Amino acid sequence: MTPRNIRRAAERKARKAAAKAAKQAVPSQSNPLPPQTDWAHDGELCWDSPEPTNAEFAALEQRRTLSTAQLAANRANALFSSGPRTAEGKAKVSLNAVKTGLTGHTVLLPSDDAAHYQDHLLAYQKEFEPSGPQESLLVQSLADTAWRLLRIPALEMAIYASGRAEFASLFENHDPAQQPCMIDLHTHLVYEKQLRNLQLQESRLARRREKETVELRALQQERRQKEMQDLDLAAKEHMAAKHQGKPFNPAEFGFEFSTPEIEAYIQGPSALKIFRLLARKEKNAGATTLAAA
Repeated sequence: MTPRNIRRAAERKARKAAAKAAKQAVPSQSNPLPPQTDWAHDGELCWDSPEPTNAEFAALEQRRTLSTAQLAANRANALFSSGPRTAEGKAKVSLNAVKTGLTGHTVLLPSDDAAHYQDHLLAYQKEFEPSGPQESLLVQSLADTAWRLLRIPALEMAIYASGRAEFASLFENHDPAQQPCMIDLHTHLVYEKQLRNLQLQESRLARRREKETVELRALQQERRQKEMQDLDLAAKEHMAAKHQGKPFNPAEFGFEFSTPEIEAYIQGPSALKIFRLLARKEKNAGATTLAAA
């Protein structure tokens, strides 16, 4: 215990002893409070303190009444801030935080070109060639991050364009050659918070892109290493079956490789690379034909 607590405990003990002696000498007053009432002494609630005086009791009642009134006022004020109640109002409020499209789950703004975004996403999928849900999600996130980063210069230009229209009249009496620079400077000072926020968002998005790129590369490298190990095992099984004069079906052994792919691996890395390049071209050509149809 601290010295302050020790001192207060001694004071409470002394008050209790004095009250007990007073009760023994003088009959108790009418309408006493029940024993062990939780009134306050020195800002603390005490169960073992002597009975309060009439002044103390009145102060406690006034404090309790004020607290009850304040609680009622708080509840009344809460009725004015309960938020929208209709479906239309809730839908509108859900987009209150979407101002730049640089944060949150919203990637496309109403002014964005959905077809352009789709081409942007397909370009990322073609570049990274994801395999499996983890790689696909990372490629999707990289494409979305890049889309947001591309939006930042346009937002900065929009701020300055708005400033040129808003503050053009402030510098009409200055040299016409200096007016554009002065308007841009004034715009920067007025919208410094918004411009700084764009810079912070750009840094955050750039760090996220770098982190996810490293994670994606690591996943793909791990997948390729396992793939080569499985391909090497499939090649050994294929050669053993061929030596024994038996047919070899890679699917029966749990391999996802085709027999021509295994034979290309046996011929060497260059043959396998050419085989996969041709297979990729055929796949892309088929996808293009299907999209055109």
